[in-house]
Amino acid sequence: MSLTETSPGPSASPPAGSPPSTGAPVWRWTVLAGPMVTAAVLAALAGTSLTAAEAVPAIMLPGPVVEYGLPVVRVLLDLAALAVVGLSLLPKLLGWRDPDRTEPVMRRVRPVAVTAAWIWAVCAFTAVVFHAAELNPGAFPTPGSIASYVNDVGAGQGLVISGACALAYAAVGLLAVRFGEKVPAELRIVVALFGLLPIPVTGHAVDSVWHDPIMISMELHVMGAAAWTGGLAVTVLYLARRRDLLAEVLPRFSRLATVCLLLVSASGVITGLATLALTPGVELPGAILTSSYGLLGVAKVACVAVLIPLAAHIRYRLLPRIERQQATALVGWVAVELTVMGVAYGIAVVLSRAPVG
Repeated sequence: MSLTETSPGPSASPPAGSPPSTGAPVWRWTVLAGPMVTAAVLAALAGTSLTAAEAVPAIMLPGPVVEYGLPVVRVLLDLAALAVVGLSLLPKLLGWRDPDRTEPVMRRVRPVAVTAAWIWAVCAFTAVVFHAAELNPGAFPTPGSIASYVNDVGAGQGLVISGACALAYAAVGLLAVRFGEKVPAELRIVVALFGLLPIPVTGHAVDSVWHDPIMISMELHVMGAAAWTGGLAVTVLYLARRRDLLAEVLPRFSRLATVCLLLVSASGVITGLATLALTPGVELPGAILTSSYGLLGVAKVACVAVLIPLAAHIRYRLLPRIERQQATALVGWVAVELTVMGVAYGIAVVLSRAPVG
């Protein structure tokens, strides 16, 4: 299939005795998920290399395994979490008025959500180990040092809570695999989003009266980005060949994506500028272009600037044709958009660890 196809026409019928195509074939995973994951990992590695601390005599720095392994694990955690959020949103986007059409899709989606939740949990607990090793360079992390890190550092506690939420989601997801939509989609969405809330704690913390509002802004940023990116990826992965369902779901998602875009843009700018402004010794606007934190923030803004016309093209040029169940280049355009989103996620991981001053 070429990237200009979205699905068979509404009148096309599968061969007798064969079910309709409801899964995401390997080629679509490769085209959509492959570039996104690759872009996220490469952006995280490149950003880590560019912002690496210079060696100081008598001060031991973490080895390359920890220095570069930690951002990779963190970006994989973020990608697994957004996949869980997107997979959880899909049943709400599909609706439940016509289970004969939607249930075959959901039977493919639910096990993938459980797998993504397991990956999320493994990455969260692995990140705890890497963080503990980062605090004790040159020493292999022990259960005692890991426990000490979790007990003493808020970031460790946040990762443990996030991982626990991922495990809770996996348990709920297994029930959904067994009992279908008798397990409410709302429950899965709430558990997934709740698991995102501790993630901002693992980044920068501003010690001021504005700490709580900034944390709320960070949490809204993380949830909005996960719903936008995960929802887009899952919608196209599983519905690109189902023009009838895509014509119903994509307009609904487009409205959600618009809200997420506004939320992510506003919360990101507010959080970044507030963090710089409230950090002692940092002066605005100069710090935006002279600090690692400021430059990474500019790079994220640039990603959003690239995403806006891409999203606008899909909404205003492709969506009307999709609603008429016509063939479009949706998969190709979404692949580009997800790749840019992957770059933004990689930058975000580095940004959360970059020095502000």
